[in-house]
Amino acid sequence: MPATCLVVMGVSGAGKSTIAARLADELGWPMAEADEFHPEANIAKMSAGTPLTDADRMPWLEALRAWIDRRDEAGESVVVTCSALKRTYRDVLRGSVARVRFVHLRGSVDTVGGRLSGRSGHFMPPALLESQFADLEPLDEDEDGVALDVSADPDAITSAALDRLGLRPDGSAAPEPDPHTPR
Repeated sequence: MPATCLVVMGVSGAGKSTIAARLADELGWPMAEADEFHPEANIAKMSAGTPLTDADRMPWLEALRAWIDRRDEAGESVVVTCSALKRTYRDVLRGSVARVRFVHLRGSVDTVGGRLSGRSGHFMPPALLESQFADLEPLDEDEDGVALDVSADPDAITSAALDRLGLRPDGSAAPEPDPHTPR
């Protein structure tokens, strides 16, 4: 049985690192930040305020998928942060041998922009937020995951993710959601 990789996704400033760390702690799974897999050229480009192209992102996503596969080979489930803005990017990650599931942290430009403008020490400048929202493709019905509003408290977001994905460490699971209820 393959391991699980829980990808906490969304635009920069959505709270991916915060929620991923809480999920990893709750589940007892290791966590990785996808930003650590970027080649130096990508970091330099983003630091200069230049959005990455799909071609820039592919080696980064493939390196992240290879790491997920190595964890799967070791029988280890993991939590990773990754913007995973487009379906094609998520498809690269879903090409892993692990079961890849998504927690999409979504919020308004105002909410996320406010958070991002108050953050320091990150190479992603707030000016690139618009390009991320322009690229963002919400999860499709056939993608294994949930979308959660970032305006909720981090504890509530973490709890909702565990419940809606049936990943409670004690083995309990929330009832299956009504397929007619919006994600």
